Amino acid sequence: MDFGKVAVLMGGKAAEREVSLNSGRAVTEALQAQGVDATGEDVTSLDDLVSIAKSYDRAFIALHGRWGEDGVVQGILDDLGLPYTGSGMAASAIAMDKLRTKWMWLGAGLSTPAFIWVSKKMPLIVDDFSIPFPVIVKPSHEGSSIGMRKVNELSELAEAVAYAQEFDSEVLIEQWITGREYTGAVLNGEALPLIELKTAHEFYDFDAKYCSNETQYICPCGLDSSVEQRLQALVLQAFQVIGARSWGRVDLMLDNDNQPWLIELNTVPGMTDHSLVPMAAKATGRSFERLVYDILQTTQG
Repeated sequence: MDFGKVAVLMGGKAAEREVSLNSGRAVTEALQAQGVDATGEDVTSLDDLVSIAKSYDRAFIALHGRWGEDGVVQGILDDLGLPYTGSGMAASAIAMDKLRTKWMWLGAGLSTPAFIWVSKKMPLIVDDFSIPFPVIVKPSHEGSSIGMRKVNELSELAEAVAYAQEFDSEVLIEQWITGREYTGAVLNGEALPLIELKTAHEFYDFDAKYCSNETQYICPCGLDSSVEQRLQALVLQAFQVIGARSWGRVDLMLDNDNQPWLIELNTVPGMTDHSLVPMAAKATGRSFERLVYDILQTTQG
């Protein structure tokens, strides 16, 4: 298929910049190996993006985090009429916002851990805090577990919130779910096989994702087929409720009573050698090159 000239947009200016550069390089090489006229472009400003867009026929978005994954780039490409991979502006903006993603899931009757949020207008009031410990504290608009801490008792909470506020003015304090952690990739309406994540860390943090060689990724995930199919259906529903399209990944927990809990949705997951979507795709017989090509095909029509 003739895609014309393809810009692989990577880098950006968010905290996940280095991860994005790694993803973008891998995607660019995979497309070039298949004869696609693809060029990696490190995008750090709106002027860069507009200038780049004028020279290409479509874009593969490998930007992670704020500005590249939160709907800003998507809105500009929409306005310029350049086809691109991944979700549109609205779904990207919602999914990047963990708090509003959870509100939408709750509105659709989907299960997600209990939470409160803290902002400049709604500061933490320790005496009124009612979620049982432990909890997980997260910046609402960051990815790759940046700024996150597990908190085991009330005396630790204010410090964890202050740390998260170094990355975002809005912070989510979420019920801790004890159980097994899974991730479900979606590709063009298909739920790929689930992956179970096992780490020796307290949770699946930045080091566990990108640095540790001890993190275990189990696929096939070992669940009964009926249970896995039920969770895959939940993943697709969670994806559709947000209005996501093309490809992405939904993270969830399965507690000790086998109750699933939706955690978050990634509209531009990582595409590095530690990344999860390529692992799930491999379980369906897709090579990394085929996966990248299939994602690019979603920009057609």
